[in-house]
Amino acid sequence: MIVTPTPLPGVLVVEPKMFGDGRGYFLETWQEARYREAGIPAEFVQDNVSFSRRGVLRGLHFQHPGDQAKLVTVLEGEVFDVAVDVRVGSPHFGKSTSVVLTGASKRQLFIPRGFAHGFCVTSDTALFMYKCSDPYSPSTEMGVAHGDPDLAIAWPIADPAVSEKDSRYPRLRDIDPARLPRYVT
Repeated sequence: MIVTPTPLPGVLVVEPKMFGDGRGYFLETWQEARYREAGIPAEFVQDNVSFSRRGVLRGLHFQHPGDQAKLVTVLEGEVFDVAVDVRVGSPHFGKSTSVVLTGASKRQLFIPRGFAHGFCVTSDTALFMYKCSDPYSPSTEMGVAHGDPDLAIAWPIADPAVSEKDSRYPRLRDIDPARLPRYVT
């Protein structure tokens, strides 16, 4: 397994070893001790899978309290995946990083607690899987507008299909800082 840091400390790209032959392939997508050694200390309690069509944009989501660390991967298709630091007091507050995840490569992205997360489907369809460190909590779910000009995310789809709920999220600067997670050194 190869782990590569991104420009945002704590956000990591993981390339698991894949073993394949004419019959197909095998890969290990999570093994607690091995991932912990690689700098991913999360204990996951919930797995989710979403299926989306080209141009669908999901996010930018986060929870607070009940902040979730996530380990995401694409099983089929391709997505442009984004993490945004929303921790008040962080030297990287409001900064984002992105990576293309594909079903062919099986690369993963680890997103620590205190980050908003979103993705946009760039293939015909995508099957997206994510492990979460805390259960989904509708009462503490929040989000940031995917088109927030302060974030300047270069989404690859000009007019994405966004859910009604996601389309109502505010700019990061318009969220009361008391409702955001805190940066802890």
